[in-house]
Amino acid sequence: MNIVACVKRVPTTDAEVKVAADGKSLDESGLSYMISFYDELALEEAVRTKETHGGEVTVLTLGPSSGTKEIRECLAKGGDRAEVLADPGWLSRDCRATAKALAAKLKDLGADLAFMGRVATDRDNAAVGPMVATYLGWACVTDAISLEIADGKGSAKRETEQGLETIEFSLPAVITCNKGLNEPRYSNLRGIMAAKKKPFEESPAELVENQASVSALAPPAPRAESRILGTGPDAVPTLIDALRNEAKVL
Repeated sequence: MNIVACVKRVPTTDAEVKVAADGKSLDESGLSYMISFYDELALEEAVRTKETHGGEVTVLTLGPSSGTKEIRECLAKGGDRAEVLADPGWLSRDCRATAKALAAKLKDLGADLAFMGRVATDRDNAAVGPMVATYLGWACVTDAISLEIADGKGSAKRETEQGLETIEFSLPAVITCNKGLNEPRYSNLRGIMAAKKKPFEESPAELVENQASVSALAPPAPRAESRILGTGPDAVPTLIDALRNEAKVL
């Protein structure tokens, strides 16, 4: 089975992001990066599927040439080979442009199954996976928390506000992965050493014009300093007055 895990390089969750001088992008100086959390679930599920059904796992990413460290970590956790779609403007791509480039590469790779995170932890759009499936004409299951594959077909469960939903589909398919699907493994020394010898190919990403662009980017306003309005029951009227007339939440 030809399996692809699509992953994205994102700033670490504890990074102190700053707006660049142009007012429309992030200042990348000093930023540290990681693989998006939900994409780690996608990688783990791809490796588990390979271990169960055989085949090969390709780790696919669209990003900078400098993102090799994070991709090597994916190879150390069980990926067999890596494909990097190099794009110096990766951070400014909208979902459509990203999805079109990934879809074109997935078609070239002859993938049977593509795993992605349900959402990227930097943009939080949850749009690329379904868009990729649409461009390819593949089945798509989002927010999967359980998955079974057999005989060219699959069954997945996803958690909704109404309860658990079970979906049956045929391959090829795109699966976006949610918490509860698995527990990502850690890389070990053997995996790290093996990753250095695994195929790692880089090619230019397909240039696709954005349909959305950032007009302005600004940090949130700083929070006002907290204050103590009183103690005990006597402070309740003062608190209610502040919530009604200052915070205006009542």
